[in-house]
Amino acid sequence: MSELRDAFDRGAARYDLLVGLNPGYHAHLHSAAASLASRIPADGLILDLACGSGASTAALGAAAPAARQVLGVDLSDGMLERARSKPWPAKVSFQQGRVGDLDRERVGTGWDGVFASYLMRNVPAAERDAALREIHSLLAPGGWLVLQEYSVEGDRLATAVWDAVSWGVIIPLGTVIDRNPGLYRYLWRSVRDYDAKHVALERMARAGFVDLASRTVGGWQRGILHTFIGRRPL
Repeated sequence: MSELRDAFDRGAARYDLLVGLNPGYHAHLHSAAASLASRIPADGLILDLACGSGASTAALGAAAPAARQVLGVDLSDGMLERARSKPWPAKVSFQQGRVGDLDRERVGTGWDGVFASYLMRNVPAAERDAALREIHSLLAPGGWLVLQEYSVEGDRLATAVWDAVSWGVIIPLGTVIDRNPGLYRYLWRSVRDYDAKHVALERMARAGFVDLASRTVGGWQRGILHTFIGRRPL
């Protein structure tokens, strides 16, 4: 995990540039954030896990402008430095933390919504159930979780497209622009190794989430990028 944190620290300076070159990246974030905002009170409390450099936090701010608090949490100090350098309203704050081992006193509980984009595949497989149970415990009763994540396991077409785009576009760009090819090779591998869609939903169910749903996005990422939704029961 420390190696992954260091890789994201090194990539933080050019991360926004690289993800911005991904067609649909910000639109997909905003769509997933809107899915969460539509399910919680307009003035709800939102926890943004794996907030990175703040793109997901900005999407949540646009989708839920009346939210009373938005807290972004990330493992990478480099990403958090980038996030904090941007202009935010007073209700937005950031702190360092590792999902699966969060400081509950600092993070707090009773969140109306938890948003986690591109997080779960970075959690070791043996720790994913525990991480989801932790997230469940941070939500208020009736609160909602929205996960945005890649999943290609069991889908030959999605896997082939992901491999082609990764080795033909993502990794070369990461090498030329960021000079950090290891991070983008890790991105390719982590998606290949992540849970199939039905396994991701089964993990959410085991953690106690109900009203489970998932959907994929359009464009070249159809069948590759998915939004997973679940609710903590009342």
